[in-house]
Parts: sequence; structure tokens; C-alpha cells
Amino acid sequence: MIQIDPRSSTPIYEQIIQQMKELCFKGLLKSGEKLPSVRELSTMIIANPNTVSKAYKELERQGIIETLRGRGTFVSENARESLDERKMEVIKEQLKPLIIDAFYAGIDFNHIHMWIDEIKKEVGRESHARNKKSDENN
Repeated sequence: MIQIDPRSSTPIYEQIIQQMKELCFKGLLKSGEKLPSVRELSTMIIANPNTVSKAYKELERQGIIETLRGRGTFVSENARESLDERKMEVIKEQLKPLIIDAFYAGIDFNHIHMWIDEIKKEVGRESHARNKKSDENN
């Protein structure tokens, strides 16, 4: 399910968050699906329960998962549905320096588009946001 890279400079809780989001995005975790408890997941990935709890709290804050007292933690019904304008702006701002660095590294924009297409294929989705927007317009 989740694989932690202990040598990565990315904190473990961020690795958990990113991988959970990717599993939801790919459809491997479905809406309403029960997730392992904090203790179960911490045992599975050999991490401190506090680290897993921190990741779960952030995923819950982002609306990806929800905890139902006495029942457990589940993938939220709208985990793949949220289109947050502020988040889109943050991502756009994060993308700018990458594009500028690519330009100065001599990488042309066609190559960047190829990479984007490769990543879309890798995560198994063609264009979730564009498809969602066109659905909303209809």
C-alpha cells in the first residue's frame, strides 16, 4: 500500500500524505473505503504512530479522508472531487520556478509537455481536472 523511503529528504508524514493522495487519484483507494488505523499503518510501514497520526490529520484537513468516531478512518466521498482555486494558484506558483529552471537548463517546452504526458500516463489519469470542469459546464 504505502512504501516509505527512509533515505528520502521528504519527511515520512509527507510521504504518507503524498502516497495516500496518489492511491486515491489512481482509484486504488475508493471513496468510502476503510483505511488502516494509525497503529496498524505505523506497524505496516515501521513508523512512529505520531507520524502517521500527523499525516492522517493533514489528509483529513484537506478533505481526503474522514474519521468516524468508533468506526474508523475512511476515504472521503469527495476525495477526488475537490477543485480548490487557492490550491490551483499555489501549484501554479510552485510550477513557475521549475519552468524557469528548465528554460535555463536548455530544456524546451515541448520536452516539458512530453514529461507531463508521461506523468499523466504513469498515474493512470488523462486529465481529471479538465474532465471535471467539462462535466460541470454540461
